[in-house]
Amino acid sequence: MKILKKYGHFLIVIPYLIFYLLAFFYMENRPEIEIHIIHARIDDFIPFCEYFIIPYFLWFPYVGAAVLYFGLVNRNRQEYYRLIATLGIGMTLFLLVSFFYPNGHELRPYYFEHENIFVDLVRFLYQIDTPTNVLPSIHVFNSVAVAIAVAECESLRENTRVVRTSNVLAILIICSTVFLKQHTVLDVVTALILNLACFWLIYRRGYVSGRKALPETGKNM
Repeated sequence: MKILKKYGHFLIVIPYLIFYLLAFFYMENRPEIEIHIIHARIDDFIPFCEYFIIPYFLWFPYVGAAVLYFGLVNRNRQEYYRLIATLGIGMTLFLLVSFFYPNGHELRPYYFEHENIFVDLVRFLYQIDTPTNVLPSIHVFNSVAVAIAVAECESLRENTRVVRTSNVLAILIICSTVFLKQHTVLDVVTALILNLACFWLIYRRGYVSGRKALPETGKNM
């Protein structure tokens, strides 16, 4: 019971993650359905660069570590609920868009000019992730959401090294989505617009709140 009381707030993450993965798997494997192709002229001028596979895959530990830190380590529950609410809104809207507006792109290269381990990793990525259900980019949205949470965190904001590293990694992940031809520029832009809306509603208007730990004692108000 003590563990449940201490970490009960974190339990919501597990069922939602299961729901999201099941829904995403369904979207990726739906029977034949009309796909709306997304394309912007600027996409044609962005070169393919296999080296961006590194920050692209770093997205997983980046977002995962942030959720674990804010949920299990950081004592400020308000900051945890803000991050979880932001991620939940973005990921749920993504599922709704994918369901009602099936979308995709045709940007992936037909062949690779180089042969190296990075290209092999890109091939692996292409095999496990289809170029469908790309609007808005969850890679972009979640990265920005984490970067904002870190920058707004009372216990981290004074640590400029952590904040700068988080910001740089988020920017590299955003760039990776277009340089790997995983997303179009429109996917990135819509994700950033959604980030701005969530930031205004949750961080500035304060529509999401939680118990805030007292800095002196670490006890909840």
